[in-house]
Amino acid sequence: MRYIKIIYLFFFAFPLFAQEVDTLPLTQEFAPPLDVRAFDTPNDAGRAITVQWNLSPDNSLLSGYEIYRSETPDTGYQYVGYMGRGISTFRDNRGVEDNTSYYYKVRGRTSTYEYSEFSPISSSVSSSSQWYHKGKTNVLIGLPLFIFLIFWAVFQAKMGKPLFIRKIAGLDSLEEAVGRATEMGKPVLYVPGLSAISDIATIASMNILSQVAKKTAEYNTPIIVPNRDPIVMSVAQEVVKEAAIEKGRPDYYNPDRVFYLTSSQFAYAAGVCGIMTREKPATNLFIGMFWAESLLLAETGNMTGAIQIAGTDAVTQLPFFVTACDYTIMGEELYAASAYLSKEPLLVGGIKGQDYNKLVIFMFLALGTIFGLLGNNFIINLFK
Repeated sequence: MRYIKIIYLFFFAFPLFAQEVDTLPLTQEFAPPLDVRAFDTPNDAGRAITVQWNLSPDNSLLSGYEIYRSETPDTGYQYVGYMGRGISTFRDNRGVEDNTSYYYKVRGRTSTYEYSEFSPISSSVSSSSQWYHKGKTNVLIGLPLFIFLIFWAVFQAKMGKPLFIRKIAGLDSLEEAVGRATEMGKPVLYVPGLSAISDIATIASMNILSQVAKKTAEYNTPIIVPNRDPIVMSVAQEVVKEAAIEKGRPDYYNPDRVFYLTSSQFAYAAGVCGIMTREKPATNLFIGMFWAESLLLAETGNMTGAIQIAGTDAVTQLPFFVTACDYTIMGEELYAASAYLSKEPLLVGGIKGQDYNKLVIFMFLALGTIFGLLGNNFIINLFK
Protein backbone atom coordinates (compact mmCIF):
# COMPACT_ATOMS: atom_id res chain seq x y z
CA MET A 1 0.00 0.00 0.00
CA ARG A 2 2.85 2.35 0.84
CA TYR A 3 4.46 1.78 -2.58
CA ILE A 4 1.16 2.48 -4.31
CA LYS A 5 0.98 5.91 -2.60
CA ILE A 6 4.53 6.74 -3.67
CA ILE A 7 3.80 5.79 -7.26
CA TYR A 8 0.64 7.90 -7.22
CA LEU A 9 2.44 10.96 -5.91
CA PHE A 10 5.24 10.55 -8.44
CA PHE A 11 3.07 10.15 -11.52
CA PHE A 12 0.08 12.34 -10.67
CA ALA A 13 0.59 14.75 -7.79
CA PHE A 14 4.15 15.90 -8.63
CA PRO A 15 3.40 16.85 -12.28
CA LEU A 16 0.45 18.91 -11.12
CA PHE A 17 2.62 20.70 -8.56
CA ALA A 18 5.35 21.31 -11.15
CA GLN A 19 2.85 22.73 -13.59
CA GLU A 20 1.55 25.11 -10.95
CA VAL A 21 5.05 26.41 -10.17
CA ASP A 22 5.91 26.93 -13.87
CA THR A 23 2.81 29.02 -14.42
CA LEU A 24 3.55 31.39 -11.56
CA PRO A 25 4.23 34.93 -12.89
CA LEU A 26 7.91 35.93 -12.73
CA THR A 27 8.25 39.31 -11.06
CA GLN A 28 11.41 41.22 -10.42
CA GLU A 29 11.81 44.83 -9.36
CA PHE A 30 14.62 46.96 -10.78
CA ALA A 31 15.91 50.07 -9.07
CA PRO A 32 15.30 53.18 -11.21
CA PRO A 33 18.05 55.59 -12.27
CA LEU A 34 18.46 58.48 -9.85
CA ASP A 35 19.34 62.17 -9.81
CA VAL A 36 18.19 63.09 -13.32
CA ARG A 37 19.72 66.40 -14.38
CA ALA A 38 18.82 68.36 -17.54
CA PHE A 39 20.63 71.46 -18.78
CA ASP A 40 21.04 73.50 -21.94
CA THR A 41 23.70 71.93 -24.15
CA PRO A 42 26.70 74.28 -23.98
CA ASN A 43 28.54 75.80 -26.95
CA ASP A 44 25.84 75.08 -29.53
CA ALA A 45 23.34 76.89 -31.76
CA GLY A 46 20.41 76.02 -29.51
CA ARG A 47 17.52 73.55 -29.78
CA ALA A 48 19.36 70.91 -27.79
CA ILE A 49 19.21 69.81 -24.15
CA THR A 50 21.62 67.43 -22.41
CA VAL A 51 20.18 64.94 -19.91
CA GLN A 52 22.34 63.12 -17.36
CA TRP A 53 21.49 60.63 -14.63
CA ASN A 54 23.06 58.26 -12.14
CA LEU A 55 23.02 54.66 -13.30
CA SER A 56 20.59 52.27 -11.66
CA PRO A 57 22.05 50.02 -8.93
CA ASP A 58 20.73 47.18 -11.12
CA ASN A 59 22.55 48.48 -14.20
CA SER A 60 24.12 45.06 -14.88
CA LEU A 61 20.63 43.55 -15.31
CA LEU A 62 19.44 46.25 -17.73
CA SER A 63 20.02 46.61 -21.46
CA GLY A 64 19.62 50.39 -21.46
CA TYR A 65 17.65 53.46 -20.50
CA GLU A 66 14.63 55.18 -22.05
CA ILE A 67 14.35 58.95 -21.86
CA TYR A 68 11.00 60.76 -21.76
CA ARG A 69 10.21 64.48 -22.11
CA SER A 70 7.24 66.69 -21.34
CA GLU A 71 6.41 70.38 -21.21
CA THR A 72 4.55 69.86 -17.92
CA PRO A 73 5.94 68.11 -14.85
CA ASP A 74 3.00 65.76 -14.23
CA THR A 75 1.63 64.54 -17.58
CA GLY A 76 2.29 64.38 -21.32
CA TYR A 77 5.64 62.56 -21.28
CA GLN A 78 6.79 61.29 -24.68
CA TYR A 79 9.61 58.94 -25.56
CA VAL A 80 12.59 60.83 -27.07
CA GLY A 81 15.53 58.44 -26.97
CA TYR A 82 17.32 55.35 -25.74
CA MET A 83 20.85 54.87 -24.46
CA GLY A 84 22.64 51.57 -23.88
CA ARG A 85 23.62 50.10 -20.57
CA GLY A 86 26.35 51.97 -18.79
CA ILE A 87 25.69 55.27 -20.62
CA SER A 88 24.28 58.06 -18.47
CA THR A 89 24.22 61.03 -20.87
CA PHE A 90 21.75 61.82 -23.65
CA ARG A 91 21.60 64.81 -26.01
CA ASP A 92 18.01 65.62 -26.92
CA ASN A 93 17.67 67.58 -30.17
CA ARG A 94 14.44 66.08 -31.49
CA GLY A 95 11.83 68.81 -31.73
CA VAL A 96 13.33 70.91 -28.95
CA GLU A 97 12.37 74.58 -29.21
CA ASP A 98 14.39 77.39 -27.66
CA ASN A 99 12.97 79.24 -24.65
CA THR A 100 10.45 76.44 -23.94
CA SER A 101 10.50 74.70 -20.55
CA TYR A 102 10.90 70.92 -20.52
CA TYR A 103 10.95 68.18 -17.89
CA TYR A 104 12.64 64.78 -18.16
CA LYS A 105 12.45 61.38 -16.53
CA VAL A 106 14.29 58.14 -17.23
CA ARG A 107 13.58 54.45 -16.68
CA GLY A 108 15.62 51.29 -17.17
CA ARG A 109 14.74 48.53 -19.63
CA THR A 110 15.83 44.90 -19.94
CA SER A 111 16.37 42.98 -23.16
CA THR A 112 12.99 41.27 -22.56
CA TYR A 113 11.23 44.62 -22.22
CA GLU A 114 10.82 44.64 -18.48
CA TYR A 115 10.98 48.11 -17.01
CA SER A 116 12.09 49.74 -13.82
CA GLU A 117 10.17 52.48 -12.14
CA PHE A 118 10.60 55.98 -13.51
CA SER A 119 13.27 58.16 -12.00
CA PRO A 120 12.42 61.36 -10.17
CA ILE A 121 11.51 64.17 -12.55
CA SER A 122 14.22 66.64 -13.46
CA SER A 123 13.95 70.33 -12.82
CA SER A 124 12.66 72.65 -15.54
CA VAL A 125 15.12 73.42 -18.35
CA SER A 126 15.06 75.36 -21.64
CA SER A 127 17.51 75.64 -24.51
CA SER A 128 19.09 78.70 -26.11
CA SER A 129 21.86 79.47 -28.58
CA GLN A 130 25.28 80.69 -27.45
CA TRP A 131 27.17 83.49 -29.14
CA TYR A 132 30.58 82.14 -28.24
CA HIS A 133 31.97 78.60 -28.27
CA LYS A 134 34.29 78.37 -25.28
CA GLY A 135 36.07 75.40 -26.80
CA LYS A 136 37.30 77.64 -29.64
CA THR A 137 39.29 80.03 -27.45
CA ASN A 138 42.54 78.68 -28.89
CA VAL A 139 41.27 79.56 -32.38
CA LEU A 140 40.32 83.06 -31.19
CA ILE A 141 43.91 83.56 -30.01
CA GLY A 142 45.68 81.74 -32.84
CA LEU A 143 43.82 83.26 -35.80
CA PRO A 144 44.81 86.91 -35.12
CA LEU A 145 48.39 85.73 -34.55
CA PHE A 146 48.49 83.93 -37.90
CA ILE A 147 46.92 86.90 -39.71
CA PHE A 148 49.41 89.27 -38.08
CA LEU A 149 52.37 87.16 -39.24
CA ILE A 150 51.10 87.13 -42.84
CA PHE A 151 50.50 90.90 -42.90
CA TRP A 152 53.87 91.51 -41.28
CA ALA A 153 55.61 89.42 -43.97
CA VAL A 154 53.69 91.23 -46.74
CA PHE A 155 54.66 94.58 -45.22
CA GLN A 156 58.32 93.54 -45.16
CA ALA A 157 58.16 92.47 -48.80
CA LYS A 158 56.57 95.76 -49.87
CA MET A 159 59.26 97.67 -47.99
CA GLY A 160 61.84 95.97 -50.20
CA LYS A 161 63.31 93.63 -47.61
CA PRO A 162 64.58 90.47 -49.38
CA LEU A 163 62.67 87.41 -48.20
CA PHE A 164 64.35 84.09 -48.74
CA ILE A 165 62.48 81.37 -50.64
CA ARG A 166 64.46 78.21 -51.21
CA LYS A 167 65.42 77.23 -54.73
CA ILE A 168 62.93 75.13 -56.69
CA ALA A 169 64.80 73.53 -59.57
CA GLY A 170 61.71 72.86 -61.65
CA LEU A 171 60.69 76.52 -61.59
CA ASP A 172 64.21 77.82 -62.16
CA SER A 173 64.41 75.73 -65.32
CA LEU A 174 61.22 77.16 -66.88
CA GLU A 175 63.02 79.98 -68.66
CA GLU A 176 65.66 77.56 -69.89
CA ALA A 177 62.94 75.22 -71.19
CA VAL A 178 61.17 78.01 -73.07
CA GLY A 179 64.49 79.27 -74.43
CA ARG A 180 65.31 75.79 -75.73
CA ALA A 181 61.99 75.65 -77.61
CA THR A 182 62.71 79.09 -79.08
CA GLU A 183 66.15 78.07 -80.30
CA MET A 184 64.77 74.92 -81.91
CA GLY A 185 61.81 76.73 -83.46
CA LYS A 186 59.36 74.31 -81.85
CA PRO A 187 56.28 74.95 -79.69
CA VAL A 188 55.81 74.58 -75.94
CA LEU A 189 53.12 72.12 -74.83
CA TYR A 190 51.35 73.05 -71.61
CA VAL A 191 48.96 70.48 -70.08
CA PRO A 192 46.95 72.07 -67.19
CA GLY A 193 45.89 68.78 -65.65
CA LEU A 194 42.59 66.96 -65.93
CA SER A 195 40.66 68.43 -63.00
CA ALA A 196 38.08 71.24 -62.83
CA ILE A 197 38.83 74.89 -62.13
CA SER A 198 37.63 74.41 -58.54
CA ASP A 199 40.66 72.22 -57.80
CA ILE A 200 43.45 74.17 -56.10
CA ALA A 201 46.04 72.39 -58.25
CA THR A 202 44.29 73.70 -61.38
CA ILE A 203 44.26 77.24 -59.98
CA ALA A 204 47.98 76.98 -59.25
CA SER A 205 48.48 75.66 -62.79
CA MET A 206 46.76 78.75 -64.23
CA ASN A 207 49.16 80.97 -62.26
CA ILE A 208 52.15 79.13 -63.71
CA LEU A 209 50.59 79.23 -67.19
CA SER A 210 50.49 83.02 -66.91
CA GLN A 211 54.24 83.18 -66.28
CA VAL A 212 55.01 80.66 -69.03
CA ALA A 213 52.79 82.52 -71.51
CA LYS A 214 54.63 85.78 -70.77
CA LYS A 215 57.93 84.09 -71.61
CA THR A 216 56.60 82.51 -74.80
CA ALA A 217 55.02 85.83 -75.85
CA GLU A 218 58.30 87.63 -75.18
CA TYR A 219 60.23 85.12 -77.32
CA ASN A 220 57.38 84.70 -79.85
CA THR A 221 57.36 80.95 -79.23
CA PRO A 222 54.11 79.07 -79.99
CA ILE A 223 52.33 77.57 -76.97
CA ILE A 224 49.78 74.73 -77.18
CA VAL A 225 47.31 74.29 -74.31
CA PRO A 226 44.88 71.34 -74.73
CA ASN A 227 42.10 71.23 -72.11
CA ARG A 228 39.78 68.58 -70.75
CA ASP A 229 37.33 70.98 -69.04
CA PRO A 230 35.49 73.76 -70.96
CA ILE A 231 35.68 76.20 -68.04
CA VAL A 232 39.40 75.58 -67.59
CA MET A 233 39.77 76.21 -71.33
CA SER A 234 38.04 79.61 -71.00
CA VAL A 235 40.28 80.58 -68.10
CA ALA A 236 43.39 79.41 -69.93
CA GLN A 237 42.44 81.46 -73.00
CA GLU A 238 42.08 84.60 -70.89
CA VAL A 239 45.35 83.91 -69.08
CA VAL A 240 47.33 83.52 -72.32
CA LYS A 241 45.60 86.54 -73.84
CA GLU A 242 46.36 88.76 -70.83
CA ALA A 243 49.99 87.58 -70.80
CA ALA A 244 50.37 88.55 -74.48
CA ILE A 245 48.84 91.99 -73.88
CA GLU A 246 51.05 92.58 -70.81
CA LYS A 247 54.13 91.88 -72.92
CA GLY A 248 52.92 94.26 -75.63
CA ARG A 249 52.26 91.43 -78.10
CA PRO A 250 48.44 91.21 -78.45
CA ASP A 251 48.87 89.68 -81.91
CA TYR A 252 50.73 86.75 -80.33
CA TYR A 253 47.54 85.28 -78.85
CA ASN A 254 45.99 82.59 -81.04
CA PRO A 255 42.75 81.08 -79.63
CA ASP A 256 43.20 77.98 -81.81
CA ARG A 257 46.22 76.99 -79.71
CA VAL A 258 44.23 77.00 -76.45
CA PHE A 259 41.45 74.55 -77.16
CA TYR A 260 39.09 71.93 -75.76
CA LEU A 261 40.06 68.35 -76.52
CA THR A 262 37.67 65.92 -74.78
CA SER A 263 36.27 65.20 -71.32
CA SER A 264 37.15 61.48 -71.44
CA GLN A 265 40.24 60.76 -69.35
CA PHE A 266 42.12 58.34 -71.59
CA ALA A 267 40.81 59.86 -74.80
CA TYR A 268 42.31 63.14 -73.59
CA ALA A 269 45.60 61.35 -72.79
CA ALA A 270 45.60 59.79 -76.25
CA GLY A 271 44.92 63.17 -77.85
CA VAL A 272 47.79 64.86 -75.98
CA CYS A 273 50.11 61.98 -76.86
CA GLY A 274 49.11 62.46 -80.50
CA ILE A 275 49.98 66.16 -80.31
CA MET A 276 53.41 65.32 -78.86
CA THR A 277 54.02 62.78 -81.63
CA ARG A 278 52.94 65.08 -84.49
CA GLU A 279 54.08 68.51 -83.32
CA LYS A 280 57.29 67.36 -81.58
CA PRO A 281 57.25 70.19 -78.99
CA ALA A 282 60.66 70.97 -77.51
CA THR A 283 59.21 71.49 -74.02
CA ASN A 284 56.38 69.65 -72.26
CA LEU A 285 54.87 71.08 -69.09
CA PHE A 286 52.48 68.89 -67.08
CA ILE A 287 51.18 71.15 -64.31
CA GLY A 288 48.00 70.40 -62.34
CA MET A 289 46.04 67.38 -61.15
CA PHE A 290 46.71 64.03 -62.82
CA TRP A 291 45.59 60.44 -62.36
CA ALA A 292 46.45 57.15 -64.11
CA GLU A 293 47.30 58.90 -67.39
CA SER A 294 50.38 60.58 -65.91
CA LEU A 295 52.84 57.86 -66.96
CA LEU A 296 51.33 57.66 -70.47
CA LEU A 297 51.89 61.38 -71.00
CA ALA A 298 55.35 61.50 -69.45
CA GLU A 299 56.64 58.41 -71.29
CA THR A 300 55.39 59.65 -74.67
CA GLY A 301 57.03 63.02 -74.12
CA ASN A 302 60.23 61.33 -73.04
CA MET A 303 60.33 59.30 -76.27
CA THR A 304 60.00 62.47 -78.37
CA GLY A 305 63.11 63.91 -76.71
CA ALA A 306 61.41 66.95 -75.18
CA ILE A 307 62.54 68.56 -71.95
CA GLN A 308 59.78 67.85 -69.45
CA ILE A 309 58.72 69.64 -66.26
CA ALA A 310 55.88 68.20 -64.19
CA GLY A 311 54.11 69.57 -61.14
CA THR A 312 51.28 68.09 -59.10
CA ASP A 313 50.02 67.60 -55.57
CA ALA A 314 48.76 64.09 -56.40
CA VAL A 315 51.12 62.06 -54.24
CA THR A 316 50.35 58.79 -56.03
CA GLN A 317 51.44 60.22 -59.41
CA LEU A 318 54.69 61.84 -58.30
CA PRO A 319 56.81 58.66 -58.72
CA PHE A 320 55.86 58.44 -62.41
CA PHE A 321 56.72 62.08 -63.08
CA VAL A 322 59.99 61.79 -61.16
CA THR A 323 60.93 58.78 -63.30
CA ALA A 324 60.02 60.14 -66.73
CA CYS A 325 60.47 63.93 -66.42
CA ASP A 326 63.55 66.13 -66.11
CA TYR A 327 62.16 68.20 -63.22
CA THR A 328 59.25 67.63 -60.86
CA ILE A 329 57.49 70.26 -58.77
CA MET A 330 56.10 68.51 -55.70
CA GLY A 331 53.21 69.32 -53.40
CA GLU A 332 53.33 72.79 -51.88
CA GLU A 333 55.99 73.89 -54.36
CA LEU A 334 53.13 74.00 -56.85
CA TYR A 335 51.24 76.52 -54.73
CA ALA A 336 54.30 78.70 -54.20
CA ALA A 337 55.16 78.77 -57.90
CA SER A 338 53.33 82.00 -58.81
CA ALA A 339 55.10 83.89 -56.00
CA TYR A 340 58.43 82.28 -56.84
CA LEU A 341 58.24 83.22 -60.53
CA SER A 342 56.64 86.67 -60.34
CA LYS A 343 58.46 87.96 -57.21
CA GLU A 344 55.32 89.98 -56.50
CA PRO A 345 55.68 91.37 -52.94
CA LEU A 346 52.10 90.52 -51.99
CA LEU A 347 52.50 86.89 -53.07
CA VAL A 348 56.01 86.48 -51.66
CA GLY A 349 54.90 87.99 -48.35
CA GLY A 350 51.97 85.59 -48.22
CA ILE A 351 54.27 82.61 -48.74
CA LYS A 352 56.67 83.79 -46.04
CA GLY A 353 53.80 84.50 -43.66
CA GLN A 354 52.62 80.93 -44.08
CA ASP A 355 56.15 79.73 -43.37
CA TYR A 356 56.22 81.74 -40.16
CA ASN A 357 52.89 80.21 -39.13
CA LYS A 358 54.23 76.72 -39.82
CA LEU A 359 57.23 77.54 -37.63
CA VAL A 360 54.90 78.54 -34.78
CA ILE A 361 52.92 75.30 -35.16
CA PHE A 362 56.16 73.29 -35.20
CA MET A 363 57.29 74.99 -32.00
CA PHE A 364 54.01 74.08 -30.27
CA LEU A 365 54.36 70.48 -31.48
CA ALA A 366 57.88 70.30 -30.11
CA LEU A 367 56.88 71.87 -26.78
CA GLY A 368 53.83 69.59 -26.53
CA THR A 369 56.04 66.54 -27.08
CA ILE A 370 58.57 67.63 -24.45
CA PHE A 371 55.93 68.60 -21.87
CA GLY A 372 54.01 65.37 -22.57
CA LEU A 373 57.11 63.26 -21.94
CA LEU A 374 57.53 65.10 -18.65
CA GLY A 375 53.91 64.31 -17.70
CA ASN A 376 52.59 67.85 -18.20
CA ASN A 377 49.62 68.19 -20.60
CA PHE A 378 49.40 71.99 -20.55
CA ILE A 379 50.34 72.42 -24.24
CA ILE A 380 48.10 69.54 -25.31
CA ASN A 381 45.12 71.02 -23.43
CA LEU A 382 45.59 74.34 -25.27
CA PHE A 383 44.47 72.65 -28.49
CA LYS A 384 41.50 70.72 -27.06
